[in-house]
Amino acid sequence: MTTIRALTQPTVIFETLLGRCAIRWSDAGITGVRLPSTTSRGPSPVDPTAAPAIVQNAIEGIRAVLAGESPDLRPIPLDDRAIDPFRRRVYAATREIRPGTTATYGQIARAIGESGAARDVGAALARNPVPIIVPCHRIVAVNGALTGFSAPGGLATKRRMLELEGAPGYGQQVLFG
Repeated sequence: MTTIRALTQPTVIFETLLGRCAIRWSDAGITGVRLPSTTSRGPSPVDPTAAPAIVQNAIEGIRAVLAGESPDLRPIPLDDRAIDPFRRRVYAATREIRPGTTATYGQIARAIGESGAARDVGAALARNPVPIIVPCHRIVAVNGALTGFSAPGGLATKRRMLELEGAPGYGQQVLFG
């Protein structure tokens, strides 16, 4: 999910409240995001203040999401030229899921006109190169279970991100137990 491709692409490593992240881009948009990880060490290869505005906007948006805010990241351009058409459609539908809400793999499949493709949607999201910008953490099993999150921290990270967004059923106090 968080593989950042093409070593020739510029990279910025940046701090968030949950740890260090990394972002890559091309002339067409963002190509990769690495969620908080111990592998994002050392100084940033590119000075974050020298990065293009789209990168700075993406960094601020990611920081805001990981701080519990709900910015709209849909305007951030993605460079999806290396992504197959099915995955592009899955990612576009996933970007429409609003902060603090969830959808199922089947709902995404139906949204792209592929009603029987829930497993394929899951496979596409497992290869999501731009988590948070394509909010794959908001996609859950039909029974609400957290499944399929291959980013650093796995399902604990997915749960934490849903808690930060205030998604129903994730982290709220129970009134009647």
